[in-house]
Amino acid sequence: MTSKELIYVEDALGHEQYFKTQCSETASRIQDNELRAFAQEIQRQHQIIFQNFYDLL
Repeated sequence: MTSKELIYVEDALGHEQYFKTQCSETASRIQDNELRAFAQEIQRQHQIIFQNFYDLL
């Protein structure tokens, strides 16, 4: 992996971590069960994407 590719992967990891954290915080504040479950699913999807990028390292 080139240094430029590594920088891209590190940047993508940071973005996915941020999105995952935001979804988690948002889900914890939602009262509606269906909407909370939706936010938690988005959080789970960002965790999968994060893991896929991490596995490239």
